[in-house]
Amino acid sequence: MATLLSQKDFGEYLVKQGLLKKPQLEELRKQVQVEQRSLEDLLTQRGIFTPDSLLKTKSEFFGFPAVNLSTQNIDKEVLKLVPLETSQYYQIVPFRRDGAEVWLAMVHPENFKAMEAVELVARQNGWKPRYAITTNEGLMQVLRQYSTLTTEVGEALKMAEGKDQEVFRDDSEEEVDFEQVLKSAPVAKMVSVILRHAVEGGASDVHIEPGEADTRVRFRVDGVLHTSLTLPKYIHAAVISRIKVLANLKIDETRLPQDGRIRLKIIDKVIDFRISTLPVVGNEKVVMRILDPTTGVRTFEGLGFKGYKLRVLNEAITKPHGMFLVTGPTGSGKTTTLYAVLNILNHEEVNIITLEDPVEYFLSGVNQSQVNPEVGFTFASGLRSILRQDPDIIMVGEIRDAETAELAIHASLTGHILLSTLHTNDAPSAILRLIDMHMEPFLIASTINVIVAQRLVRRLCDNCKQAVSLVPDVISDIKKEFEVLNAEVKREIPTEPWAVFQAKGCNHCENTGYRGRLAISEILANTPELQRIIVEGAKPYDLKSEFVRQGGTSLIQDGYLKVLAGLTSLEEVVSVAKD
Repeated sequence: MATLLSQKDFGEYLVKQGLLKKPQLEELRKQVQVEQRSLEDLLTQRGIFTPDSLLKTKSEFFGFPAVNLSTQNIDKEVLKLVPLETSQYYQIVPFRRDGAEVWLAMVHPENFKAMEAVELVARQNGWKPRYAITTNEGLMQVLRQYSTLTTEVGEALKMAEGKDQEVFRDDSEEEVDFEQVLKSAPVAKMVSVILRHAVEGGASDVHIEPGEADTRVRFRVDGVLHTSLTLPKYIHAAVISRIKVLANLKIDETRLPQDGRIRLKIIDKVIDFRISTLPVVGNEKVVMRILDPTTGVRTFEGLGFKGYKLRVLNEAITKPHGMFLVTGPTGSGKTTTLYAVLNILNHEEVNIITLEDPVEYFLSGVNQSQVNPEVGFTFASGLRSILRQDPDIIMVGEIRDAETAELAIHASLTGHILLSTLHTNDAPSAILRLIDMHMEPFLIASTINVIVAQRLVRRLCDNCKQAVSLVPDVISDIKKEFEVLNAEVKREIPTEPWAVFQAKGCNHCENTGYRGRLAISEILANTPELQRIIVEGAKPYDLKSEFVRQGGTSLIQDGYLKVLAGLTSLEEVVSVAKD
């Protein structure tokens, strides 16, 4: 971890260079103390710097060259120069050898203990270290090249084979000796390795599923599940028990679902895992949702909003009161967009309170509450209590019923900014959904500031994406979709001939061709014309006409714009947005 002195020095440098304001620095320093995270993490999380711009600035301040390792494959002989355990613990990796000199990259150049550890290894093996600075992504890319998940788990399984396998047997007629299971080093290592590889690989969920002959471990990366590992059946019960112990669940209860939480420090970051167990035929299945606080908060630009849509969103969040609604199915990034709004509005002068199910990412300075229906703490009852807490900004995880909708609308009318989500297919349908909940049209017209409908598509890997030509029929379809766009949005269309790309696959993207996700969206802003349409009955045709008149792009139109910008593939957009 960075020392407080070096963080202070770097912060003062940013202020002197005009890259940061003094009050911003003071606020960030407080958060460094509270969250036990580095200043650099907070600077990128808040969108003050991009990873590349921060890398360049750190290089100038510390006097070390910057190196981008996020797409490089390192020679195996070079990796062997520094043990994996040393690289993981000190966050420093070798990437090139020039004769007797070995170049090493680190994220925190102020960590002198890392240099001392490396210099000890260097003296023992007769080479001289040289240092450079890289990004977190670059560090992760090199660490992934040390060994595969299968290799590391295979080593643990070999250790297990030397033990009495009856300890691990999944046999309903025999009692499992849980004391022996918990003390089993191979099992603990297996679980640790699985979780670390999931975090390093950018997975959002880990599935551990029993089968007839084996156990399957799958990672969900960029919304798609991939089988990452297959374990022998006899080890399944032991692995599940180890996870239950970490999550403080009942290890002898296998007939009922259980929920828990694990907090671990992995790769210099504190990561939360939300655990869910489910009895299935033969045994239990476990799903672990990975909640990485360093990736939870994004900027509008990072989510894929630009041009007309970015302008509308920025105008909407500057209004002193009203509702900001995001719609879409489960897994469409609604909560992530709301967190982006909260991150912009989060200042010391305002009281922000959230009501979530569950709390996925922790925001410093925001009062976050989790609903608990079992004790009667629902969105509706919680919202009533929040209104007595002198809030300025309220986020309600989801408007599920008429009672919550009514409270949300009245909160907006009484001078509060209210952020929430709905489950509808497009932006205009959100208004119809509120009317179906028996909300008065004139109240809806008075309170809504903006409605965003979105889906997530995978972002093409910049390292390996491959240019392709569009067939004439596809070009004709795209042009037809663009005909109805207004002049402001048409200015975002690239000039022909259009350059489009498809996924190829490389080591950087785990051979998927994609790396990360972005939103394709519809945005409906509140205007005097929209208010008139709502008050007069909100006919679907009139809502759609006003959406088009405003310059709104449908999901497929926005998807086509992102395809032409080289951000995603045509196949992704069609699979997600085509009716």
